[in-house]
Amino acid sequence: MTDTEYTARTLSSIAGVAPGEWDALANPKGQPYNPFVSHAFLNALEESGSATPQSGWAPSHILLELDGKLVGAAPAYLKSHSQGEYVFDHGWADAFERAGGHYFPKVQCTVPFTPATGPRLLVGQNENSKLYRTALASALVQMLQPNELSSLHITFLPEEDWSALGEIGFLQRTDQQFHWLNREYKTFDDFLGELSSAKRKNLKKERRRALAEGVEVKWFTGAEIIEAHWDAFWVFYQETGSRKWGRPYLTREFFSLMGERMADDILLIFATRDDQPVAGALNFIGGDTLFGRYWGCTEYHKFLHFELSYYQAIDFAIDRGLARVEAGAQGGHKLVRGYVPVTTYSAHWITDPGFRKAVADYLEREREFVAEDLETLRRHTPFKKG
Repeated sequence: MTDTEYTARTLSSIAGVAPGEWDALANPKGQPYNPFVSHAFLNALEESGSATPQSGWAPSHILLELDGKLVGAAPAYLKSHSQGEYVFDHGWADAFERAGGHYFPKVQCTVPFTPATGPRLLVGQNENSKLYRTALASALVQMLQPNELSSLHITFLPEEDWSALGEIGFLQRTDQQFHWLNREYKTFDDFLGELSSAKRKNLKKERRRALAEGVEVKWFTGAEIIEAHWDAFWVFYQETGSRKWGRPYLTREFFSLMGERMADDILLIFATRDDQPVAGALNFIGGDTLFGRYWGCTEYHKFLHFELSYYQAIDFAIDRGLARVEAGAQGGHKLVRGYVPVTTYSAHWITDPGFRKAVADYLEREREFVAEDLETLRRHTPFKKG
């Protein structure tokens, strides 16, 4: 690194750093808690066999030290493919390979299989945080050329970090998601009251239809979650995963480890009929955000997906006083259900100069398109005009 006071080293397993040291950087006091960058979550991905070299996610976490003290860390992986990332670079990989280059392996600084915004350059909260963040980014870049790696991708990072990385030469990319924002609602009806009459009636109808035919909804969190719940949810997860991705990313053991180590951060929403689970949605509870992650079912009931994944999540966020619900990637259908478009951010470093210029030109046009699309979507939210 340019500043000889810093030293950086790579870990092939997050188990190589003490949980307390990692978490002090990932979730410092005074900042909203993010469950996905916690040591427990990342370690469960590795220990369960979900994020491993065999699955194409070889852990290569970066630790930054100053005078022997850990001052920065980044969850990073050597990737042999572009799956499970939700920021799609398949076209880049194809173009680089056709030009005679080797796009893989690449470095992915993110949380595997998790399209949720959160800190990626973990530096705690202190007067030197900006300096440590820059040094950490430099350490990640310096992994590339000695190891003949094509590129570095830092995805779903906060806008502030995205802007700072742009100032030091990272290529900047934007995309969109749909989030529900809590405007200090006391009840779901308060939220409905801000919608146009037609949209309000539609949401009420969907909720009634979803819970017809004897369907009941139950919430489980903390000590209420037992292995039988994970057995049921595993079936739901496999059903959805096999349709969307060909094979599920996560192993069955991952869910048990989450139940053991992070139960208070988890909300399971089950739909039952005749006391038997027929559908479920898995959410993670952050400091100010409910993160919707997975959904699945064994019985089809119209609008049940919307009820469990969107409306029940809103109910929980209102009940807990959470500021927002992030319901995952994609889904323009969320717009009419009160989830508004927001910008997501990623930063990229390409080593080959010619390829870097081509990607930079593409991203400039893409950012303009994303901004225009977001503005159009914002004019079509279901809220009352004015």
